[in-house]
This record gives sequence, structure tokens and C-alpha cells, in this order.
Amino acid sequence: MTPSPADDPMHSLSEDTWRDVIAAMDRTYSELVDYQELLEKQNRELDEMRQFMASVLSSMSDLLIVVDKNRIIERTGGAIDQILGATVARSGTPLGALLEDGDSDNLLAAVDKVMLGREPTTVEACFLTGDGPTPLEISVSPRLDQRGRSRGVVLVGRPLGELRNAYMELEASHEALQQAQTQLVRNEKLASLGRLVAGVAHELNNPISFVYANTHGLEKYTKRFETYFEAVQAGKSRPELVALRDELKLEKTVRNLRTAIDGAKDGAERVRDIVDDLRRLSADGTGERSAFDMMATTRIAADWVVRTSRTAVQITFADDATRLAWGNPGHVQQIVMNLVQNAIDAMSETGTPTLHLHVLDRDEQVLLRVTDNGPGIPEAIAGSIFDPFFTTKQVGKGTGLGLSISHKIAEEHGGALTLAYTGPEGSCFELALPTEGHA
Repeated sequence: MTPSPADDPMHSLSEDTWRDVIAAMDRTYSELVDYQELLEKQNRELDEMRQFMASVLSSMSDLLIVVDKNRIIERTGGAIDQILGATVARSGTPLGALLEDGDSDNLLAAVDKVMLGREPTTVEACFLTGDGPTPLEISVSPRLDQRGRSRGVVLVGRPLGELRNAYMELEASHEALQQAQTQLVRNEKLASLGRLVAGVAHELNNPISFVYANTHGLEKYTKRFETYFEAVQAGKSRPELVALRDELKLEKTVRNLRTAIDGAKDGAERVRDIVDDLRRLSADGTGERSAFDMMATTRIAADWVVRTSRTAVQITFADDATRLAWGNPGHVQQIVMNLVQNAIDAMSETGTPTLHLHVLDRDEQVLLRVTDNGPGIPEAIAGSIFDPFFTTKQVGKGTGLGLSISHKIAEEHGGALTLAYTGPEGSCFELALPTEGHA
């Protein structure tokens, strides 16, 4: 029995609709390319800003002293030689050794207070110079690590009355740098998606072309049946109808008709699946958190990276068990995509690149392990991989924000992203996320 138009899932989809879908994807691809170009431009602007800041610090008329949490000098700079004299001790010297006895306790107490309270303060102190004690106004600011823990303080000082103007100039420069970094972080989120979804137009074109070809087949088969039914309506004799049926090959056409319908349905379902995946990938920062299948989310994210990768990578999954994590699945997919993309980049010169993804339960968390067989991360830089703008890639190949943003997203979810181990046989990153009720 021939299906009615109402039973056909493609009945309501016209050729104009498919052309609109393809046109929309072309516009999306063009916008993603524009975002990538904007990101690279602003990355260059940030490099220029860094150089500008370095020149400002080297030419500033303030002294600059960086002190660790034990009040030992780590680094000095600025106009320290001009203010205190060329004989001032450098790295490894206790801060108190630069101060006059009467003011030592005052400044050191301010340093301890800032390290404990993490709030900047200003204090006056007399520093020892070749010309005798020199009173300075010292701005004491906290120096924190990525987890917000105190690593020491930064002292900026100059003879009384001059510091405030210079500090205002530094604040303006710092604000400009912060704005540039905020813009780059926002564009990195778009660019990380854009780099991996650049092949979406091609992905959609395949099933759409398949559906389109099958609809043309259906049109041809419909004309054959119309010709036969017109002959029946015209009162043709039975021998004539049998001859016409053989000429039109209606028995074979019926079989082909079912094949064309099934093919068009499969193509439409493939388009639906791709669109659903894209909708999940494009979840924005306002998305609500919920329980989601970590393995399913990992598979979707890894699949999109592999589709657009130029490196043929073998990906294995430990199992398909459902393990529910708590969070925003769109944001978690971004983390997984960054990890998979970085692993593929690291294995670009590996003979047989292999990536293993394993999801397991650990205490009250769901743990994802991403393990590659690349060359590993050198020990000298392993501690810096989560720093913003740190990258080992060539200029234009990466911004150094992917792992930093992923690390921040994991912490916002109440979890953690860590480098579990690295060596000459590969690296393993672990993403730990809480389960429902333990976020």
C-alpha cells in the first residue's frame, strides 16, 4: 500500500526549506570565520599591550619589589637603583634588610596583613640608601595564584607625593589590559566552537543531498504510476495495461519506491541528529544545570572534533555505561572538545595516534580521563599549561586560553581539571565533576 502524504515525514519539507537550511549554515560558517579573524587580531593587540606594559614598567619612576610569602625578595625593578642606590640587595634578600630599624616592623606588619586579608593597602616607610634613610610611600598589593591563595605581595613605591599620579596611570593601563583579556576570553569561546564546527556545512550537505536525490527518484516513480492510472481511467484493455505495466517496470518501481522513502527518511533523521548535536554544543552561559550522561556528552564532543580534524586518530571508549554528572552539558562539552583537540594537536607527528576516553565513578564524582599516546608535556612547562595565554603552539595556531577557560568552567561546576600524568609515552588529563546533590 502506498503511504499517504500525511505519513511521509518529508511531506512538509520543500526544496525551498532545504535551500534555506543550507543558506543558514553558510551564513553561520562565514560568521565563525569572522570570529576567528577577530580573535587573531585581538591576540596581536594583546601582544602589543604586553610590550607596552613592559615598556611602562621599565621606564616608570617607581621602585618595584616582589616579595614571597616569607617576605623574601623575589624580584626588583622600575627605578629602584635611582631611588635606593645601586648597592641595594636583590633576589633572596629579606625585605627587612632594606628598611630602617624603626620602620621595619610597620611595613612588615602591613605585608603580613595584605597576605592574610588579600586587600591592598598603603604605608609609609624609610628605606636605607647611600644618602641615608629615605621616606617612601609604599603601595602593598596581594599576589595570588590561580586558586586565589596568597603567594606574596608586590610593593610599589616612590618618594612621598609622587606615587599617586603614577599609580593612577598604571590603573588605567591595567584596566585596558583587563578589557582586552575579557574580550579575548569571550571570543575564544566562540572560536573554539568555530574551529571545530567549520565542517558542519559539509556534514549537513551529505544527508541533504541524499534526501534531495531520493525525492527526485520519488518524482520519477510518481510519474510512472500517474501514466498507468491515466491508462486505467481511459479504459484500456487488460492486455494493454499488462503491457504498459511491463513497459513502465512498475513491479521494480514499487521496490525502488520503498528504498527511496527509507533513504529519504534516513537522511532526514541524520540532519535532525546533527542539528540536535549543534543545539547542545551551542548552549550558552545562561543554561541551567541538570543531571546528564557524561559518556554520551563525551562521545558527542569527541565526534565533532574528529569530524573536522586533519589527523586520522583512533578513539576508543572504555564502555557505554550511563554515569550522571551535574552541570551544564553544553559547557562540559566545550571542556571535552578542548581536551580532545589539544590531544590531537599533540599527536600530529605520532605514528599511530590513539586517544582513549574513560568515564568512571569516584566517590561522589564522575571522572573523565582523556589519555593520548603523544610525546608528552615537558616537565619545565607542565606547571604552566593552565595559565591564561600560555601556549606551545605557533603564532596564529592557538591563543593559550583553551585549557585556562576549561579549568575555570570545571571549577565553576564544583569540579576540577588536572593533568594526571605526562611522559614520553603520552599524557592524561582528568576532569572531575560532581553528581547531583553534591555540587
